[in-house]
Amino acid sequence: MSTINGLPAHVLLVHVIVVFVPLTSALLMLSALWPAARRRLIWLVTVFAAVTVALTPLTTDAGESFQQRLGSSPAIETHADLGRTMIYFVVPLLLVSALLIVVHLREQREKPPTRVITAVIAVLAIGCGIAAITQAYRVGDSGSRAVWGAQVDTTLFSTL
Repeated sequence: MSTINGLPAHVLLVHVIVVFVPLTSALLMLSALWPAARRRLIWLVTVFAAVTVALTPLTTDAGESFQQRLGSSPAIETHADLGRTMIYFVVPLLLVSALLIVVHLREQREKPPTRVITAVIAVLAIGCGIAAITQAYRVGDSGSRAVWGAQVDTTLFSTL
């Protein structure tokens, strides 16, 4: 899939990733730290994580198709290299959400895991969430620099 309704698919799909990675990460961390949030959000968090995992390779593939149409430059290569790593940051979000589902189900059966296990999962959620948000920022920043570079007129913003 290289286009959607005539537009480059990468440009459209990347917006989903830009929203879902930080949203999923934040909700995952909240669910790991706050049992009341976990009871209400863990299924939604897992759906968001699964959608993010499914769309990440589609976005990367669409980006590679877009790159072939645009041609390559060092900035685009940097962005593409960073983009290819994004899957390694979103899969852990899904795996940790699966662990939190186990915690949630055990809590519902009144057989909660030990505090140590819950704490370890919370630390994993925080680490994975921060890492995913950071990497999404790095990929997005490199992409915007590859596209816009020095073309942005900052004087427009200084007059606002």
